[in-house]
Amino acid sequence: MREGNVEVEGGRVFYRMVGAHKKGVPLLVLNGGPGGAHEYLEPLESLADERPVVFFDPLGCGNSDRPRRKSLWTLGRFVDEITQVRSALGLRHVHILGHSYGTTLGLEYMLEGEPRGVVSLTLSSPILSVKRFLSDAKRNISRMPMRERKLLLDSMAAGRLTNSKAKKAYDVYEERYVVGHNPLPDCFKRAMKKFGANVYKHMWGDEEILVTGTLKDFERESRLKEIRVPVLFTAGEHDECSPGTTAHFKSLTPRSEILILGNATHLHILEKPEEYLRAVRTFLKRAEGRR
Repeated sequence: MREGNVEVEGGRVFYRMVGAHKKGVPLLVLNGGPGGAHEYLEPLESLADERPVVFFDPLGCGNSDRPRRKSLWTLGRFVDEITQVRSALGLRHVHILGHSYGTTLGLEYMLEGEPRGVVSLTLSSPILSVKRFLSDAKRNISRMPMRERKLLLDSMAAGRLTNSKAKKAYDVYEERYVVGHNPLPDCFKRAMKKFGANVYKHMWGDEEILVTGTLKDFERESRLKEIRVPVLFTAGEHDECSPGTTAHFKSLTPRSEILILGNATHLHILEKPEEYLRAVRTFLKRAEGRR
């Protein structure tokens, strides 16, 4: 295992490479958030028996520097950060795996960054259209009891959780569609202690269903046809990023496949790790065989 820091625009970001001596094509992991620390994705370390698995904390979260300049919290700068991390760590050829916002960042990197040498792309709980994400949220809320339903729909219309009752209603939503794992794994708890809340609030908003930040107009589904590497889409059966939306993204993407994990939520990586990791492992090998 190797750990260290990489100089990027605005400061230093922390990286952790597991299985650094392995010969397989490295897997670069993009965390959710924005502002998520890498620890919650630690189950991916099991893939390091065949290849290096590289985690890093983007600027503003985790073990990385936390400057206060909001001008740094742009999707374009985070795209450039991936290029800088790849260059510093010598990741000439690489698989990329993103979860949640990590899929937003990963797709933007493929479209607007420097993706030469990327062998495959795994998009887990994909957020590639904020309009579809919010539509899924409303659909999920419609399945909740009337009281919680009204509180949350009113909050979405207002752009904020309107009162303490709305906050409790959101907690119910979160348990059903976001973090259904009970009890929460230690790796998730450790990541949350290092969460970059300032980045999240600036780019996304106050809560998952209240998208008021700079990403509120993010729409890239029309460009999925431009992705030429193999793509694996995954989602949980009860994911806030719904199986239907995930299947729609798959239908727009050449050379893509899909895995829906039953009885799982947004954190399906933690809820069904064996099934998820088996599918990712197989996909990575297959993608390498197509090079």
